[in-house]
Formats: sequence, C-alpha cells, structure tokens
Amino acid sequence: MEQTANNIPQKFFLYTRKSTDVEDKQMRSIPDQILELREFAKREGLNIVEELIEKQSAKIPGRPVFNSMIERIENNEACGILAWHPDRLARNSIDGGKIIYLVDRGKIKALKFPQFWFDPTPQGKFMLTIAFGQSKYFVDSLSENTKRGLRQKVKRGEMPGRAPLGYLNVFTPDHRKIIIPDKKRAPIIKQAFEMFATSKYRIFDIADFLARNGLIRTSKRSWKADRVSRLVLTNPFYYGHFKFLGEIHEGKHTPIITKKLWDTVQEVWRKRSRSWHDVRPVKPLTGLFRCGQCGMMITAEIKEKFYKTTNHHATYIYYRCTKKSKVVKCNQPFIRQEDLDRQLSDNIATVSLRQDWADKMLDKLSVEEKDVAQSCRSFVGEKQAEIKTISDKLQRLLDSYLNQDIEREDYLIKKSDLLALKKKLEEQIFSFQQTKNAWLEPFKQRSAPPR
Repeated sequence: MEQTANNIPQKFFLYTRKSTDVEDKQMRSIPDQILELREFAKREGLNIVEELIEKQSAKIPGRPVFNSMIERIENNEACGILAWHPDRLARNSIDGGKIIYLVDRGKIKALKFPQFWFDPTPQGKFMLTIAFGQSKYFVDSLSENTKRGLRQKVKRGEMPGRAPLGYLNVFTPDHRKIIIPDKKRAPIIKQAFEMFATSKYRIFDIADFLARNGLIRTSKRSWKADRVSRLVLTNPFYYGHFKFLGEIHEGKHTPIITKKLWDTVQEVWRKRSRSWHDVRPVKPLTGLFRCGQCGMMITAEIKEKFYKTTNHHATYIYYRCTKKSKVVKCNQPFIRQEDLDRQLSDNIATVSLRQDWADKMLDKLSVEEKDVAQSCRSFVGEKQAEIKTISDKLQRLLDSYLNQDIEREDYLIKKSDLLALKKKLEEQIFSFQQTKNAWLEPFKQRSAPPR
C-alpha cells in the first residue's frame, strides 16, 4: 500500500472522464475505466477514498467535478489521483498547470496511471508536462483540422451542419454527407413562403400551418413563430445560398423557392415591422358586370369559415347583384368566384376568328417564333456576361479582403449583395428559357378556327 513518510496510507481519488468530443471516441467507457482502475488499485494497494465521474470535455477549464477534486486536495482530503491516462485529467494548459503546481507544492504526492509512469521527481514532472502538452496539441490539431475541413466544405458549396426544415441529410455512395430536398416536406415549405408573400397571413398562421403538417412539434405558439421567422422565412438556404460564420456563400444544393419569392417574403417582413395589418383578399371581377335581370352592378362578399375537423380557416369570395334597383325586384342568387371564373372561360372559348384572319395571324406567329429565338439568345448572352462580371467582382472583392484593403463587415455586406444579384440573374435566365415560347403554342391553338 502507498504510504507517506510517516507510514500513513496515502489517500487517492479515482477520477474517470468521458465526453462526447471526437477525441474521446476511442477512449474506454466510464464503466471500463472504473473496472480497470479498481483492479489496478487493488494490485498496487492504493487507498481509494472516493470514485469521481466526469462527463464533460477537458478542452476548456471549468469542469465541476475536476475543480471540486482540486479543491478537496487543497484541503488535504487526499494526496493522490488515480486516472486511466494524464489526458483524462487535462487537455488544456490551465488544468494541466494546476496539477503540476500541486505536485510542486507537495499537495499531490502521487499520480497513478495504468498506462503512464510518474514519480514526483524533476524527470517525472517533465514527462507529465510532455503528456499534458501532447494532449493539448492533439485537441488544437483536431480543432484546426476540423475547421479546415469545414472551410473546404463551404468552398464546395456545401453547408455544414443539420439540414433546415424541408431538407434531409443523406450520404452519397462515396460517403460524403450532402443535403437534399425532402420530397414530402419541401412542397409544404414552399407553400408557407407563398402564403406569407401574399401578405394575407401572420407569422402565427404560417407557424400553425407548419405545425399542422408535422414540421414543427410544440404547443408554444410564440416559440413556433420565432422558429419560423428565424429558421425558415429569413433563411437564404431555401433559395440556394447559405450563411456560415456570418458570411453568405453560394450553395450547390437544390433550392426549394426562387430568389424572387424570397425577396418578396423579405419585403413583406420588413414592411410589417413586427406588426400585422389585416389585408383583405382581392376582388378581381368587381366593376366589370351588371346584373342581367335588373341591370345593377355586381359586387363581391368575402366569407371566412373555420373547419374544426382540419383546424384551419378557409376564405371564399361570392359575387352577387347589389339589388339597388327601385324598379325591378331582383331575385338572382350569388355565385362562387370559382364558378364565375369557369363561366367566363367557357364563354371566351366560344369566340373564334375568321379563317383569313386566322391564317394571317398564324403566319405572323411563325415569324414571331424566329424572332423570339433570336431575342432569347441575345438576352441569355447579356445576362451571362453580367454574371461573369459579378464573378470577377467577387474575386476582386475577396482579394481586397485578403490584402486587408477593406474591413470584414464591408466585405460581408458587399459579397452578400453581389451573390444576391448573381442569383437573381441566374433565375432570370432559367425562367426565360423555360417560358420563351410558352405563349406561342397556346395562342396558335386558340387562333386556329374549328375546321
């Protein structure tokens, strides 16, 4: 049994630690450490006064169990520590310095490790200092390697961390972690953006909508609203960019919404300034018709209904005669806007052109189609040139920042503006290519009279 100079058995604290940090992944679990240390203490005849268990990283000072142990050693409750390895005691310079200083003062007379030799001699303290230094170097090196890996991931356009609502974290065949849209939830997120962009819905309405669809699980309405505004409606990830360490970056992931829709949502958000005004739905067909029975104008009424079974509100628009005639007692019923739209479409579809007019219009459409193709090439070329100019500006901006010609705050603001403009131009090209001739074919079909 370890004894002091007065043949009094030395008292030891058995200290074990295991954290969730990467550096501890290969370390034995706490039960394994305790089992091995008990056997070691029995073989060495050590007097264990208490077994201490810590479940916290040693990278930074402030471990409560460790600090309590040091304080108790200062109060002479024990004069030795038994641990699996020196890196269980300290991975930072402050805690390592405390241990060595207590050894220098004679407060710690023995340190026992199954896998490390130590004696309170100059050579022993030198070796202990090296062991603590190696532990700190491992932590620092691991931290730098992790940061370097994150920087490379960001440069590839991949956002580190968990996927936002509406996306999934998945692994590629080469074991890379990427983010892809969730086929079930992405349309719900897009619908939430579209709802808010209309200015008809409050942030609480959007939160309730997402909660009903299972994207948010909480009964606290204020928390739901905060999460929706912070993590969804103001998150650039949804249109193709992402923020990392306060800086906006271009992403390689598939966007759920367009930059135009995102800008509309931000404008609605800014205008409200934390307040919401009731914006009634538009009545597009008022002022166009008169009643066929009495000749009075047609007006519209808005009705709202709450459905308990689905827990949502629905808005309906009905058109009816104002019935202001003093001569005719009108008895015409109301009609839903959807039914009125359908009747108008059916009536318009019955109108046909004369054959000679139709032939002339079709000839002009053929010429127009060629002109559109030429205009498209010209438009796309101009936009691509603008994108190239912006890319050059981004590179020069980065060079200026690296050369310390501009402050970081100015760099981040300017970079964000340039990336937003670049994304807008890219979406304009995509939208134009998708719709350049979209109106021609339906117009041809509508212009051709029935044979």
